[in-house]
Amino acid sequence: MKRAEKARRIQAILDRLYPETPVPLDHDDPFTLLVAVVLSAQCTDERVNLVTPGLFARARTPEAMAKLPVATIRSKIKSCGLAPAKAKNIARLSKILVAEHGGRVPADLEALEALPGVGHKTASVVMAQAFGQPAFPVDTHIHRLAARWGLSNGRNVVQTERDLKAVFPEASWGRVHLQMIFFGRQHCPARGHDLGRCPVCGWAATRKRIAEESPRPKPAAKGPAPAGPRRPGTRRAAARPPRG
Repeated sequence: MKRAEKARRIQAILDRLYPETPVPLDHDDPFTLLVAVVLSAQCTDERVNLVTPGLFARARTPEAMAKLPVATIRSKIKSCGLAPAKAKNIARLSKILVAEHGGRVPADLEALEALPGVGHKTASVVMAQAFGQPAFPVDTHIHRLAARWGLSNGRNVVQTERDLKAVFPEASWGRVHLQMIFFGRQHCPARGHDLGRCPVCGWAATRKRIAEESPRPKPAAKGPAPAGPRRPGTRRAAARPPRG
């Protein structure tokens, strides 16, 4: 089955399972989304959603955030992990937004990638989810699913993004990105996954991949070896007490 045919069948499954695709990170505008995505690096969306209300209560605009001391930002996000670096990046990018972009998040991929702490994936998320622009953010989870499903060779996220953009219609990129995230969390985890029973892996993955990744049954616990038959006229030796 060719990749394009697989993609059409996969998209039909994802559309049926996830007709609505809410953004997992709570936000009100492009700036609060940008900050939330920066915080989500190596952190769960659930944790970010617990942290951002306290941070945004202090500052929810670039102007207000730029005035906060880095230590204050760090204290509000410390449970996210990598808090010192993230706090510095949030403070710096807020000042750049004020100084160079009139206090607004630019709807431009290159301008976003130039901000501290904002990589290609983060910029793509903001472009797709804040501005509705065609972008296909690829994180490690989508990279993994694309390789499992045979939609990409899985060498790196750059190649995976290129491959996914080639097989899915441009208008669906942002939606499929979120659908794959939801599907990966609910049906296709990284470990302990039975690919043969998966609604997508079961037919999209190769037999070799299914055999390699599906969990193997644990071997039965071995009990003591059975005693061999005694010869007639012999007695088993009694266990000797240990020497003191």
